[in-house]
Amino acid sequence: MDLNTVVELRDARRRGTWRPGDAWLGGGTYLFSEPQPHIRRLIDLGRMGWEPVRLTPAGDLEIAATCTIAQLSRFARALDRPAAPLFEQCCRAFLASWKIWHMATVGGNLCNGLPAGPMISLTAALDGVCTLLSQDGAVRRLPVADFVTGAGVKDLGPGELLRSIVLPARALERRTAFRQASLYGLGRSGALLVGTRDPLDGELALTVTASTVRPIRLRFALPPNAEAVREAVAYGVRPEEYYDDVHGLPDWRRHMTFRFAEEIRRELAEETGR
Repeated sequence: MDLNTVVELRDARRRGTWRPGDAWLGGGTYLFSEPQPHIRRLIDLGRMGWEPVRLTPAGDLEIAATCTIAQLSRFARALDRPAAPLFEQCCRAFLASWKIWHMATVGGNLCNGLPAGPMISLTAALDGVCTLLSQDGAVRRLPVADFVTGAGVKDLGPGELLRSIVLPARALERRTAFRQASLYGLGRSGALLVGTRDPLDGELALTVTASTVRPIRLRFALPPNAEAVREAVAYGVRPEEYYDDVHGLPDWRRHMTFRFAEEIRRELAEETGR
């Protein structure tokens, strides 16, 4: 897509005043996919030099906003943590070609805030925390589950930048279970649920995405039975929070959410013999 309203491309390393019509440019796979008549200037993050993904001395995983899907997938294949398989499962949930994989960024997927964004699913399920930088230099940290508040709606102020997402070391030690459904063989996710089981206290967490307008987290301090999971989903997801578009009606998304939630409960219960 030729963005013919853009009059300037600026290097993000050069500080300047944020103004109406500015937009951060990461991989550009969304920006250049459709008309953006409101954009006048692109602020390019491509030369910021952020390390794409790394393990911190504390064992946390820090993912730069500019990390591409291909870079994250490649890193995760060598990650020796119980939660490692979830990375590839979520990367594969993209409706994207290999060319998009090498350009699309983790930060861009979060900042689009679309229900089917699999990087939202991944980072919310592993207790990810966003690091946000404002134009005046202030730093704000916010859980991914609170960062995306609706379909395409984020808690992001004018000019505020998503710098990175940090996944805590303890979350990487969890066993995971993944379920995803689409109306088509290679279609956009209509429901994507992730379950995790903490090896220390046995807590089970269920993250509902794609079927809902925002990520919804359900936690169970004790191993739940089928009825407990069903009640948690029934009361934890309001009827109006099920997404409605050409990729799935709300009733179908709700049905798949209940079905996947029970499948995940059984899978994670069997791993511990409970």
